Amino acid sequence: MQDFLFTGWGAFWMVLFMLVPFALVFYYVIQRKSVVGAGPGAAARHDLSRVEGLWLGLVFIVFIGVNLASMKYMPTIATARAMASGQPLQQVDLSAKSWSYEISKREIVAGQPVRFSGRSTDTMHGFGVYHPDGRLLFTMMLMPGLKEPTSLVHTFRDPGKYKVRCLEYCGVAHHAMKDELVVVASNS
Repeated sequence: MQDFLFTGWGAFWMVLFMLVPFALVFYYVIQRKSVVGAGPGAAARHDLSRVEGLWLGLVFIVFIGVNLASMKYMPTIATARAMASGQPLQQVDLSAKSWSYEISKREIVAGQPVRFSGRSTDTMHGFGVYHPDGRLLFTMMLMPGLKEPTSLVHTFRDPGKYKVRCLEYCGVAHHAMKDELVVVASNS
């Protein structure tokens, strides 16, 4: 159930769940101040403090709750979990240059963690990997001049052809900077 809340349409509904109450309160405040009474409010100050405190407390609880529940979907947490699992990592080294990728390994085994280590040789590039159904799985920003490569660990669950796109504008042929990874089912 929790996976549904933070991926795909569940993430959309979660955002609406959080934004709609705030939008309603905002509309209510604007309506009261602009139409009903534009002057100073007649409520006692201690009454406003209680309402403000309750509202701020609710916002804080929802904010902290959603952030704690979504932590497992953060790339750094997923990378740490994959590294701690003890499974051998598939290593994919990549280099981005104006308007292409050099990828060391394009065939990946599903269910095994993959460490992507990337560099840029000329300008800012992105490395975004899309699931065959079109969802963006992760993205890496590749910056020129770094001593260490940008690195991320991801475990592919589904076999198929995964599109790779540059998500940082890198020049006139940015739109043509794309590639493909093939994820195959494991033999075990």
